[in-house]
Amino acid sequence: MKQNKIFVFAITIVATLGGLLFGYDTAVISGAEKSVQAFLIDSQGLSTLIHGLTISSALIGCIIGGALSGLLASRIGRKKSLMVAAMLFFVSALGSGYPEFLFFPKGEASMGLLYMFNFYRIIGGIGVGMASAICPMYIGEIAPAEIRGRLVSLNQFAIIFGMLVVYFVNWGIANGQSLEWINTVGWRNMFLSEAIPAGLFGMLLFLVPETPRYLSLKKKDDQALHILTKINGSEKAKGILEDIRNTIEHHSGKIFSYGKIVIIIGILLSVFQQFVGINVALYYAPRIFESMGAGKDASMMQTVVMGLVNVIFTVLAIVTVDKWGRKPLLMVGSIGMAVGMFAISALSFFHIIGIGTLVFIIIYTASFMMSWGPICWVLISEIFPNKIRGRAVAIAVVAQWAANYLISSTYPAMMEFSGGVTYGFYGVMSILSFIFVWKMVPETKGKTLEEMENIWKK
Repeated sequence: MKQNKIFVFAITIVATLGGLLFGYDTAVISGAEKSVQAFLIDSQGLSTLIHGLTISSALIGCIIGGALSGLLASRIGRKKSLMVAAMLFFVSALGSGYPEFLFFPKGEASMGLLYMFNFYRIIGGIGVGMASAICPMYIGEIAPAEIRGRLVSLNQFAIIFGMLVVYFVNWGIANGQSLEWINTVGWRNMFLSEAIPAGLFGMLLFLVPETPRYLSLKKKDDQALHILTKINGSEKAKGILEDIRNTIEHHSGKIFSYGKIVIIIGILLSVFQQFVGINVALYYAPRIFESMGAGKDASMMQTVVMGLVNVIFTVLAIVTVDKWGRKPLLMVGSIGMAVGMFAISALSFFHIIGIGTLVFIIIYTASFMMSWGPICWVLISEIFPNKIRGRAVAIAVVAQWAANYLISSTYPAMMEFSGGVTYGFYGVMSILSFIFVWKMVPETKGKTLEEMENIWKK
């Protein structure tokens, strides 16, 4: 019996729906944001600070979800944790679209309704935080070593694809409608639309198995062997199970029992992925289109161009990650990002905004999408030993969402001080990320998760 790639691929596609929902939930607010402001903020005469906190409230949930992911993945398993995330996405979609449910009259803004809307967005954020940690962990633990990089990278593709899908869904809902309709009905439909992929994700999860690593941790070796045989064939399966057992039996499972360095590497991978400024680079793009004289459809054009760049270069990472390895891709990506950011910084100092700036933003974004975007998740899913993986991934993911929040929230103040300095800072972070990967990150290409443990034992 040989390796069953179709079975592995089918399981991976189901798991990546969690990634798609991560992207969908993160980006759905973009189309609804102005209507939410008109309905819940401006109608009550509330400040721009309240508006900002409302729009980014899901990030608070992301940090909570990331923190909970390790506990849940270790206690109830990877599969059931993803089911919890699917349920949270579903509840958030319905609640954000209809926050008046049970307690408030429909269409009447109030502080109570604002609190409920934020509550439902935070619920969705918890789902995002959990999915961001557990989807790559699940795929990493299921996938055979020689194709693991490609399969985990599919999760990043699903995140980007989820964002692209929701831009078109939002556009489809709003297209040809009056502003009054969008501000009363349209924005609700944008949030409600997420219930469809969330429901599908929840149902399909009943069809996939628990990961063999988790089953072995829970002393269910017969079930683990059955799944390993189905994935790898009977010859390989027994050897893999033996390796898994050895790593579990001969270890205490305390978080620092393999040394602090593996945890530090996980945290720094997460922090650098955000400190290179990817989110703010995407925020900056619409201004460039506008400065080039693009009309009212500029933001749509911007999202499509950026979305296509993101998809093409994420596919490049998927194709090359198991051939070239993780380290070379990360280092090439860091150089490309540094070139892009330092060029944007220089152009910003001289107040030159035009096609040149757009080209360097695309160089920067493409470099990120072929490297740090997907490869960071690949490494986080595979560098941690079996016995501490659930908790260690949770620590790395919390660090990532906290870094995301810090970079996103400081961007306006930094831009007010100096655009050139702001982009120069992200360029410096790109250089530091190169040095970090070169000096500290081990190559994991082609190694089983159990072989990875030997690196930290040494």
